[in-house]
Amino acid sequence: MGRRRKGRDISGWLVVDKPAGITSTSVVNKVRWAFDAKKAGHAGTLDPDATGVLAVALGEATKTVPYITDAMKAYSFIVRLGQATNTDDAEGEVIADSDARPTDDEIRAALGQFTGDIMQVPPQFSAVKIDGERAYKRARDGEEMELAARPLFVEELNLVARPDADHVELEMICGKGGYVRSIARDLGAALGCHGHVVSLRRVWSGPFEAEDGVSLDLLDELAKSEELDQYLRPLEEGLADLPELRATAEGAAKLRNGNPGMVLTSDAEYGDEAWASHDGRAVAVGIYRAGELHPSRVFNT
Repeated sequence: MGRRRKGRDISGWLVVDKPAGITSTSVVNKVRWAFDAKKAGHAGTLDPDATGVLAVALGEATKTVPYITDAMKAYSFIVRLGQATNTDDAEGEVIADSDARPTDDEIRAALGQFTGDIMQVPPQFSAVKIDGERAYKRARDGEEMELAARPLFVEELNLVARPDADHVELEMICGKGGYVRSIARDLGAALGCHGHVVSLRRVWSGPFEAEDGVSLDLLDELAKSEELDQYLRPLEEGLADLPELRATAEGAAKLRNGNPGMVLTSDAEYGDEAWASHDGRAVAVGIYRAGELHPSRVFNT
């Protein structure tokens, strides 16, 4: 018999405004401890030195993580011009430098290369797997790898400010799988001056915004208290990008058992992925077909 996991059966999303200097996994562990939750996970890793939105799912909300991971995200970041590093951020060793400094107009012109559907090569120090091993582990051993380019959709990439000749502040809205460090590296290469990220903040991720995030100090202060529960957001927020279907009472019962259930008409079209609710709570996610939802995920709430 499997070992039962200790903790509370609590479900929902906690938006954390992650500070610099801590890993995303450490934040998840802290949230799980603070809520005494059985299960927790996050939607989209942030580098240890990055700040901003880290959306942490508890309990049944972990079943909605893929929908936040796939959602559009916005980043604000500063690029140091004139230097390339082996990690594409300020933590790495400088491996090339240049005295060239592009003008603001040259930077704006170059940004167009990185919008729309592009192909992006991940940083050497990244979580991409090579033959089952994380790239950053091989990179730490001094190995240089040929990482395959990956598709990325960049909706916007704008110049926000130029604090000085060596630095440029940018904002980017992109889809799943974007590496801001790669944008900085490739922009520097396109401008002929090199570049790397010196600061990075995720401003929003899907429906979640950094300004609404909980600090780790507050998490420590309210840990294991009922007061902390008020900051937990409904798991349904993780489904914001999917059409909602209203299930009948009979349909909800069938869906909870993993069977197709009757739903009321909505904006969903035949074959769309959607979610069904009953009495204001999520019941299941699945494929909509002719008045029924065929479930792929069922929520035990």
